[in-house]
Amino acid sequence: MQALFGQLLVGLINGSFYALLSLGLSVIFGLVGVVNFAHGALYTTGAFVAWLGLTVLGVGYWPALLLTPLAVGLLGVVVERTMLRRIYALDDLYGLLLTYGLTLVIEGLFHHFYGNSGNGYPVPEALAGGTNLGFMFLPRYRAWVVVASLAVCGASWWVIERTKLGAYLRAGTENPRLLQAFGVDVPLMITLTVGFGAGLAGLAGVMAAPIYQVSPSMGSSLVIVVFAVVVIGGMGSILGSIVTGLGLGLLEGLTKFLYPEAAATVVFAVMALVLLARPAGLFGREP
Repeated sequence: MQALFGQLLVGLINGSFYALLSLGLSVIFGLVGVVNFAHGALYTTGAFVAWLGLTVLGVGYWPALLLTPLAVGLLGVVVERTMLRRIYALDDLYGLLLTYGLTLVIEGLFHHFYGNSGNGYPVPEALAGGTNLGFMFLPRYRAWVVVASLAVCGASWWVIERTKLGAYLRAGTENPRLLQAFGVDVPLMITLTVGFGAGLAGLAGVMAAPIYQVSPSMGSSLVIVVFAVVVIGGMGSILGSIVTGLGLGLLEGLTKFLYPEAAATVVFAVMALVLLARPAGLFGREP
């Protein structure tokens, strides 16, 4: 039972990162229609910004939780202003190619300056250690990651689905020209939305730094799974990204316990089944 709950905890932690990253992807895709393949590189950037802040500037974990998403979000704003804005009217393939090329550039720079080996990031003292629950040992930091991710995802869903700002965002995905006719600055809203999605990736990178090694390739393998999560939940669906990310993380953890050989492919098997039964995804809208 300890092994089972341990694997479910690992799955829940992975699912928390899947939910955060797929939420950022869905927000960007829902408004601008660009499949942001650079999301994994932004996640890596967040981890490196936190690590460099600690090792070079002495900025601890708690300030990094606020400063790193702002820095990565600013990078997202720059990318939107200088690159993405030029291809909105073109075929979706151009956005995919552009963001994939941006991924190669970012990862190449990290490889060049910091090599291929991973760099450790210490767990903050306040969250060191763990609690013995009887049936398993629960590390405090991992519990914090799950709770913080759920809080951020829940707050993001509430803002998008229950506030006036969220209504503007949803209207912008349906008819941006009509929304602009009512006096809303749609280009600015798009820029801020892309920055917000990038900031979520940066936040995930900060929280992942004490768990995983901070390395240039840490986002490349993760982003493929995140894309599968977005497809299963429904492209552009906020609720779908959150629920599917957490659910698939738990399924992945359960598979590692029952049949470890299938753990790397179970997400993609689920994606294939969902696409056969419901091409728009579990929470997506049929065209």
